[in-house]
Amino acid sequence: MSDAAESHLASAYGRLLALLADSLHVDQFLDQVVRVAADVVAPAAACGLTVRRDGGAFTVAGSGELAAKGDEIQYGADEGPCLEALRRGHVVEVTDLREDDRWRRYREHALRLGILSSLSMPMTVDHETVGALNLYGTSPAAFTGSARRHAEAFTAQATAALTVILRQADQALLHRQLTDAMASRSVIDQALGVLMGQQRCTATEAFALLRQASQHRNRKLRDVAAEIVTQVSGQSPQPAPGFVAPRQQP
Repeated sequence: MSDAAESHLASAYGRLLALLADSLHVDQFLDQVVRVAADVVAPAAACGLTVRRDGGAFTVAGSGELAAKGDEIQYGADEGPCLEALRRGHVVEVTDLREDDRWRRYREHALRLGILSSLSMPMTVDHETVGALNLYGTSPAAFTGSARRHAEAFTAQATAALTVILRQADQALLHRQLTDAMASRSVIDQALGVLMGQQRCTATEAFALLRQASQHRNRKLRDVAAEIVTQVSGQSPQPAPGFVAPRQQP
C-alpha cells in the first residue's frame, strides 16, 4: 500500500472516530459510514449498508440512488452478493457481472442499472453477522487488489466502531430500565406504607390488598399505588433518586 493510500485510510479512521464521538444514534452513525466508505475506496460508485431485521433484510443507509436500487433489486429477487454476504458471513466479490451467473434474477436488473462489479463485506458484532457493507462499481474489476484491501480494512474498523455504539445503546437501554424499575418500586413502597397505616396490617398483607385493587380495576400496580399516595398526600409521589451506573475499573 502506497504512502498516499495509507494516509487516505488513516484519515478515514479518524473520521470514523469523530463519527463515533458525535453520533447520538446508531442510524446517524451508519448514514455517515456509507458516505465515508464511498469516498475511501476508489473508484466506488456507491455504497449501501444492509442489515437484518425480523428475519429479512433492508437498507439502513446509502450514499446514493445507485446503492439503494442495487440493494432493492436483491431484496426483490431474494438473491445477490450482499444477501449472500449477510447470510453466509463472508466477503463476496463480483469482478464482472456480465460474466457472473451466480444470481441470474439479480444480474439482469443490476446490469440495466450499470452495475458491473461489487464488493459485499459482512459486519459481525459479537459473533453475529448483523449487516453487510456493499460497494457498487460501474466498471469491471473495480474492487480488486488495493481497492479490496482498503475496503476490507475500512469495514473492519467500521465494524469495531459499530460494536462500540451498539453496546452504548444497550447500556443506555439498561440504564432506562433500571431507572424505571426504581421509580415504580419507590411509588409502590410509598403506597404500601399508606395501606399499612390505614389497615393496621403487615407489608405482605398491604401488598396483597394493592395487587387485588390492581386486578379489580385492571390497572397497572404502579398506577394504583400512585393514586393511593396522591389521595393521601395531595400530590403526586416523589420519584426515587436516579440510578447511577457504576464506573468500570480501568
